[in-house]
Formats: sequence, C-alpha cells, structure tokens
Amino acid sequence: MESCSGAGTVSRLWGLAVHPKDLWFLVFRVLPKLLPSLLKRFQKDEYAHTPGIELEIVAATLPELPQDVLMVIFAHLDIFDFIRAGSVCSSWHVAYSELRNTGMYIQSQTPCLFYTSKSAGENIGCLYSLVEQREYKLTFPEPPIRSRFLIGSSNGWLITADERSELHLVNPITCEQIALPSVITIEQVKPIFDDSGTLHKYELSYYTGEDVYDEHEREVHALSDLRVYCYYKAFVFPDPSTGSHIVVLIHNPYRQLSFSRPGHYKWTWLPPNAGYRDCVYMDGLLYALTSVGEIDAFNLAGPTVTRKVIVDKMKNYVYESVYLVPAPWGDLLQVWRIVDNPNHVLVDDDGSRIVNVKQEDEDGDALEYDSTTPLLYITRKITVYKVDMSAKVLVKIKSLPHHMLFLGHNQSLCLGAAEHPQLKANHAYFTDDHEELVMVTQDHTRDIGVINLENHRRKEVVPRLWSNWPCPTWIMLNLSMMNLAFSI
Repeated sequence: MESCSGAGTVSRLWGLAVHPKDLWFLVFRVLPKLLPSLLKRFQKDEYAHTPGIELEIVAATLPELPQDVLMVIFAHLDIFDFIRAGSVCSSWHVAYSELRNTGMYIQSQTPCLFYTSKSAGENIGCLYSLVEQREYKLTFPEPPIRSRFLIGSSNGWLITADERSELHLVNPITCEQIALPSVITIEQVKPIFDDSGTLHKYELSYYTGEDVYDEHEREVHALSDLRVYCYYKAFVFPDPSTGSHIVVLIHNPYRQLSFSRPGHYKWTWLPPNAGYRDCVYMDGLLYALTSVGEIDAFNLAGPTVTRKVIVDKMKNYVYESVYLVPAPWGDLLQVWRIVDNPNHVLVDDDGSRIVNVKQEDEDGDALEYDSTTPLLYITRKITVYKVDMSAKVLVKIKSLPHHMLFLGHNQSLCLGAAEHPQLKANHAYFTDDHEELVMVTQDHTRDIGVINLENHRRKEVVPRLWSNWPCPTWIMLNLSMMNLAFSI
C-alpha cells in the first residue's frame, strides 16, 4: 500500500496556490449560513463604511477563531476550497487535519471529470472541476497512470489495471494506492509459467455458474492483454456493518461478478448469473443489474452468500446501456441510455423525431467535432425508471426536476440540485462507457456531455482537454484514507 503525505496534497494539486486573502472570500461565503451572530462581530459600525478595511480585519481575525468554529466552517467547503484553507496558516491546518483524521469532513462533492493528457506527462492525472470550470493536475504513484486501464470510479477511488493486468485502487487526492487481489485468483483465470517458473501468460476459460462450455474453449493472453478481455467495471463500497469496504468486480467471461474484502486476498466468485452491467451496495445488500434489466440482490454478510431475484428480465434484447442508481429519497432507479449513430433516425415515446443532436446542442448552437478523430456514436436518449421492488416492475419517471444523474464508467449517481446549484437539474452528465466502443475505438473522440432528460438536447460541459485513452470518467473526490490491505 502506497500513500503520499498529507502535507503533499496541496503541492500535488497544481494550480491550488492562491493569495491567502482570497481564502477569506470563500470562508465569508459560508459564514452567513452558519454563524450569523459571529459574522456580526466582524461587521461592527466602525468598519461599515470602509469595505476595503473590512476584509483586512476579517483576514487578521478569522485565524484566531476557536478550532470547533473553524471546523464547522471548513466542513461546508468544497474539497478544493477545503484543501486551500488548510494551507493558510498553522491554526487552520490543525482544523483541516482534525476534520480529515476524524472523518468529519463529509461535504457533498460535485463530481469532477478525471482524464489524462499526453502533454502533461505519463504520471500526471487531471481533474476538471464543474464548479470552478478549471483543471487541476495531480502526480500519481507508479506505475504511470497513462499506462493503466480505468476499470471504474467509486467513492473517491479509481480502479485501474496495470500492464500485468493487476488491479489497484488509487485515490487521486490523497495519493493512497492499494493493490487488489491478484487476477489469478479470479475463478476463470489461470496463470501460465515459463520453463524458469516466471509468470508468462494468462488463460481465460469461458464458463459461468449456469453453463459449462467445451473444455477447449479457452483463450491465452499476454500479461498486458488480459485486462482488455477480462475487466468490465469495478466498484468500491463502504460497508457500515463492518466499518470496512468491499470491492466488487464485473468481469468476463460474460460479465460475471466477484468480490473481495480487506484481508481475504482473493476474489470470491458470485455464480450463477451473468451479463451484469452495474452494481450498488445498499442496506447491507449488493444489488446487481444485468443488460436485460434483471436485478439480483446478494447478501454478503453471512458465511454463505445468498442471492435473491428482485426484478426479472425487463427486455429481450441488448440495445441500451443500463445503470442502477440509488436515489437520495430512498428509491432504486434503473436508467436506460441509447448510444447510437448520430445520423440514425430515433423516435421518442410520443412518436416525435428526436433532434439530430450531432448538429445542434441544448441552446441551439452548432456542435463542433474534431474531424481528425470522428465521433461515431453519441448518447441519443436517456430514460429513467423507478424500481418497484414489491411489484417487481419498473415505473417510468418522466422527469427529475430536483436532481441530476452522472453516468459512465463511474459508480452511477443521482444528486440533489439543492446541494449542487451549479449543475443542471433534470439532466444527465455522461461519459463513454460502452465496452465495445471504448476498447475498439481507443483513438476516437469521446462522447462526453450533458443531456436534457425531457427534450434530449445535449451540450458539452467540459472543454476538450483530455486524451481519448484512458477513457475519461466522473469521480466524486474523497479525502478519507482506507489504510487496508486486500492483497498479500
């Protein structure tokens, strides 16, 4: 397990350095909501007509606030502002450290887009803040982040596969990196050694818990190639019942499930079903969604894993990408996303033709694409359903007027507009995640943007700063340290 020192967090985030006086503005922005009586202390009559002096008075006085008051203020800051505040002076750094070390910094974060850039360097990752509309660059631990595959993003962690197809968790903010159980502990993967006993290749066998295929139906892959064929998506979930975490992996053949806990040092297979696309961990159960709308619930708490079918198959064909999303109000959502050629005619539920979104964005402006790397497929339509678990049916939701979705290779999210006023309600923010398109067309322009759930108009939300590979993904930043071991 690797990590960077806490003191190094600010230096790793290129572009965070600001003049200390600028930090008073962000603190002053929070104070009216939290401490109206305290704010009046710094707005006495003698300063009422001298706004230029007022800021200096606040700047000279705020660092002397009691630690508990500073912690209340800091706990309501966005993560980049929080890190900035911790670098102002020693007393502010103490409050910052106390919040981090006790896990009390729980401010809801706005997702950032994670990507790499060839010009930035092999070990540099980038975060684009939707709130600040700016880019931050971070230095990653070895191996180089641009040499890895991104398998998922979940609870502040990136799940990556290195050039030996081994998996790692890495936290972009804290720099903590944790090796996951070896790929050779996955049920269908076996190591192949050369004459000297050195790991040489991997063998991937094609069977599931329901179907046993011909014993000769196996594929042999080079160490760096298995990650192309084996991994689909991965997740990191906190487990409140144990105070620990679980990691869940959707992998081939046929998108099956395996999971691991700290100290288990191997992947535990979850047969018999296959064809999974997304997962969520709620109320002690792992819910897993298949490509045809089935939802299975696994109880991982006991000595024997149990499985229960929550919703049966909802469609007979695989056309849409599907997502399983926990809603803030307690429901479970199933989201269907149509990714198609922009020139194809697509008809909405009411029979009307969906606008050719390649030529026009949500504001009616012409969309521009890089002709040297064509965008072959784009997000055309997104439909949201509520999962009625008692009736085992899907109920279509016409709109999300107070919420927005984040979809892609990240853990699927539904966020409140009240907590994220800079974002668009009733919209879905998306990145590429269609397995075949992402793997086969690694050099093509990525389908990244935001789409109106009502009229299907779309818009770009991030400037084209990224390299097309590894494929960019959304991430919810998290300053917590895990300090756990999954591998020997």
